[in-house]
Amino acid sequence: MDDIRDNAEMPAIAGGMNRRKAFMTAAALGAGAAGLAGGLGSGKALADTTAGGLPKKNYKFFFVCHVTLDQFFTPTIYGIKDACAAFGCTYQWTGSQKNVVSEMVNAMQTAIAQKADGIAVCLVDPKAFDQATAMATAAGIPVIAFNADVPTGSPNKRLSYVGQPLYTAGYNVALKWLAQIPKSGHVMLSIGVPGSLNTQPRLDGYIQAIKDHRSDVTYDVVNTGPDPATEISRVESYYLSHKNVVGLFGTGGSDSYACGFVSNKYGLAKKGAVVAGFDLFPQTLGFIKSGDMTFTTDQQAYLQGFLPVQQMYLYKLSGGLVGPANSDTSQAYVTRDNVDAYLGNTRFEGRTDAEPT
Repeated sequence: MDDIRDNAEMPAIAGGMNRRKAFMTAAALGAGAAGLAGGLGSGKALADTTAGGLPKKNYKFFFVCHVTLDQFFTPTIYGIKDACAAFGCTYQWTGSQKNVVSEMVNAMQTAIAQKADGIAVCLVDPKAFDQATAMATAAGIPVIAFNADVPTGSPNKRLSYVGQPLYTAGYNVALKWLAQIPKSGHVMLSIGVPGSLNTQPRLDGYIQAIKDHRSDVTYDVVNTGPDPATEISRVESYYLSHKNVVGLFGTGGSDSYACGFVSNKYGLAKKGAVVAGFDLFPQTLGFIKSGDMTFTTDQQAYLQGFLPVQQMYLYKLSGGLVGPANSDTSQAYVTRDNVDAYLGNTRFEGRTDAEPT
């Protein structure tokens, strides 16, 4: 699936219409490349000859999340709302508050019983969701993974994955911070829930990058737990007993925030330590602005809500002819050089509920 940002990069053509929109309109009209070559006329003329758009359908989609109250998913929910508004759909946000897989499976079964039109689920366990996914598929309900996915080769019948390629992301992030670690430096790697498929692949990527590129670097893995308060106390306890540490690296949003908190409290980054991780908690962005964190990694949480709705809607509308497709929501690094762009009150990053205009 094309990244929606590509649209802004396409050059404009006659009447102010950008090239992507012209191709889409040409396809709708059956004009093809020949029509574009000959010129399709003004943007107004095109608008006058096209249909009114896709129909609004009252499909109900269930989103099953492993940490329903986690602030990471605020922009995800806004993405769901905006897509539902565009397509006339409704949604229910459900699952578990504290990564209890059995509660998530129960939520999927409830969605199936209520004849959901589609289910999007964070597949944080490699096997636990297989049976519920098969039940949904048998009932004609499309299932899409978002934010976390089953391993390659899994028998799980989900149709697509919308999110960051987590192992690759972890590996690439580690390469970025390894370049700043002194020879024979010792670092801390943290994970909220070991084995959880939304963060374990990132940790695996961290470790493999160390083995491949910096075998002189030593590390400890700290299980910080899923609760933000616990994560701060465990990262702090680790630092106080390992003051030689030259890097703190989280694998999720809240443990990355905890690393920044400890760095801020003890002035670690300002003493030369490298502190980095994932996601765009407002506090994390503040620590980057203040110099207490080196960088964090954006995985575009808004798209992890918008794209599953779009895919499930089109699947239902087309009778399965338009199948969901794996969608890499990419990664970008937030540093002091670009953090100001992320600190504004934008719905796309979850810091205001004001709808875009």
